[in-house]
Amino acid sequence: MQEKAIHPIIYVRGYAMTQGEIEDTVADPYMGFNLGSSKVRQLWDGKVKKYFFESPVVRLLKKFGYDDVYEEGADRVTDASALSAQTDPVAYRSIVIYRYYEPSSEDLGNGEKPDMKRFATGLGKLILDLRDRIYPQGAATVITPTEQALGKLPYEKFRVYLVAHSMGGLVCRAFLQNPAFGTAKARQLVDKVFTYATPHNGIEVGMLGNVPGWLSLYGLNTFNRSEIAGLLGLTKPQRDGDNVDLVTNFDASRMFNLVGTNPGDYKAAAGLASFAVGDASDGLVRIKNATTRQRVGKDFVASPQAFVHRSHSGYFGIVNSEEGYQNLVRFLFGDIRADGYLDIDELTLPPAVQKEYDAGKEVRASYIFEVTVSVRGKPWQLHRRTADEHSAIFRKFDELFPKQNSKTKQWIPDRAASPMLFNVFLDMGQSQTGNTFSFAADLCVRVPEYEVDGLLFFKNHFEGGYLFRDMITLEAKPPANEQESWRIEYQFASRHSDPAPVAKIVQDNNDVLTFEISIDQPNPPGIKARLRVETRFWNHWHA
Repeated sequence: MQEKAIHPIIYVRGYAMTQGEIEDTVADPYMGFNLGSSKVRQLWDGKVKKYFFESPVVRLLKKFGYDDVYEEGADRVTDASALSAQTDPVAYRSIVIYRYYEPSSEDLGNGEKPDMKRFATGLGKLILDLRDRIYPQGAATVITPTEQALGKLPYEKFRVYLVAHSMGGLVCRAFLQNPAFGTAKARQLVDKVFTYATPHNGIEVGMLGNVPGWLSLYGLNTFNRSEIAGLLGLTKPQRDGDNVDLVTNFDASRMFNLVGTNPGDYKAAAGLASFAVGDASDGLVRIKNATTRQRVGKDFVASPQAFVHRSHSGYFGIVNSEEGYQNLVRFLFGDIRADGYLDIDELTLPPAVQKEYDAGKEVRASYIFEVTVSVRGKPWQLHRRTADEHSAIFRKFDELFPKQNSKTKQWIPDRAASPMLFNVFLDMGQSQTGNTFSFAADLCVRVPEYEVDGLLFFKNHFEGGYLFRDMITLEAKPPANEQESWRIEYQFASRHSDPAPVAKIVQDNNDVLTFEISIDQPNPPGIKARLRVETRFWNHWHA
């Protein structure tokens, strides 16, 4: 394995609407990222147990040896009074809060009008300032043995992680994608970006749809798609449905999107925001607008993402969540990335529907794919997409099987339509065995309805019936030497095997290891498919 790197983190907070909210924001040194939550969960015997989440910042300080940059009342990166300490560099594993609202404060600034262009440009300056504080003599800075033991890298390997909530993700994208903001030198120093609940494709509100461009009150037009396109240096949408979620000038595979699916717990504006935005959202950002993608040739490739049943903010919000933190640290520091797809070879109909199809009637069907991903022995889930939470994956039969062989009458699957079930990042440092990577995927395939000659068909069919449901546990053991290969064992919860079956490896090269697990529910209505998991090393030093 190559050298593993853990870099400084810059937190970029979200939108503050009123002047009062701006003042509250700048009054907090950590701008909300230090807020935790206290919850309860039910145990096996019906009793409840307190569950404390200290906050992402506190966890990083405790678990990964990070430090903040505050000392004796000063910010050692940006305060002029603290910049003379050339002999006392800032620690490499530092957490910096980008306080971009300070100039807009009437208490700490001059009441300057908030400006996304200023925010984006300032982020680039902060990155370069941070590098200067970590390396007071630039490339000539001597790294002591103590600093090296704490993970400090040479000057030329300095990089930063950007971690952003809500509008903060747009600030990061504007800096990375638009050459008008900041410098190429600063952009090259960004290693990864993690976004919580960012409206990458704008905000839609009730009957208004896309936030109107004329709604300049409190800067709300910032979330209009045309405004976002201009900010990001993209072509402005010609139609209301055009997307502005494309990442340019940055590798979208290194930008993680955490998506919230719980609108009910978002209490901003006395719950009116959640009511206006509606279901399939986190209370402010709709699920479909919270992810990014990148154009690769003629295709689009989505950034890694996870869905969690959390609201946009608050004590039950996405930032103050164990699920959010676990996805964050695995994406930033993990060893392996695993991407799961369901390649479907055949879908069979219920006998009554098949009879209608054989009689020449037009039959249409749609399918819902639900998946949750968890790790051994933990009371939280890394990823959760369910129909009840309006986050499940939906496919029509025509999308999965667009063509039919004229001779055999067999339907031909389109692999490009295979549902992408999960992106999971695994960390050997958090492995309970110490020498294997493991996780479990609870997979469900449901049929909401069948349609025969334009009418819903209910004969012998219950709405939402399962074609397949099972939990699949996966455990991978790395090779001990060059002569060995990976060994991936799996188990279905419904049928335990001893010894565990070994997954079939269908591709093995230096970059990607792909394995498959057969899924076969033959009784109609049924499914014949393969769970395909592509794995690759992650987070090791790259040029």
